[in-house]
Amino acid sequence: FSPDGRTLASGSVDGTVRLWDTLTGGHKQTLTGHTESVNSVSFSPDRKILASGSGRRLFGNSDETVRLWDALTGGHKQTLTGHTDTVYSVSFSPDGKTLASGGFDETVRLWDVVTGGHKQTLTGHTGTVYSVSFSPDGKILASGSGRGLFGNSDYTVRLWAVVTGEQKRVLTGHTGSVNSVSFSPDGRMLASGSSDGTVLLWKTSSAR
Repeated sequence: FSPDGRTLASGSVDGTVRLWDTLTGGHKQTLTGHTESVNSVSFSPDRKILASGSGRRLFGNSDETVRLWDALTGGHKQTLTGHTDTVYSVSFSPDGKTLASGGFDETVRLWDVVTGGHKQTLTGHTGTVYSVSFSPDGKILASGSGRGLFGNSDYTVRLWAVVTGEQKRVLTGHTGSVNSVSFSPDGRMLASGSSDGTVLLWKTSSAR
């Protein structure tokens, strides 16, 4: 959803992003440019920019990019390249200046939203990064991981210092892939959901 709740964005295996009017249910726009499945979409806090992450299909075709779109006009703004495999998650920082993306290449990447430039690559996960989420104050990034390309697994949640890229903490407890991470609005709690069938809650004050 856009921050004002009036628009819903959806990504599809057909490579498109579609925008919908939440009041009427009507289709507003179709954004085309990705050549493979769109796995994640996210609006900037000011609702002016939409980010989308794409990936690889079964038979080896690939579009390992993040794209930025003008959310008001549907125009393509920038294509962010650097991931070497499927992008599974994209998320804006609270101030809208930084975008985080996580993917099958086991990395988390930070991007400058204004210039489209690559800021940092955060390494440490040993499996696919399925989800990324900023803390409400924008200082900490959480990432959740799972199985990798060769059957290796990393069922952890990791916390990173956004400014320095330093890994602050590795949270262990899940026994399956961590598919989603999200901070509470006050930033005091982090929730993680996993294919092991559980949701774990973490106190971020102690997790940092």
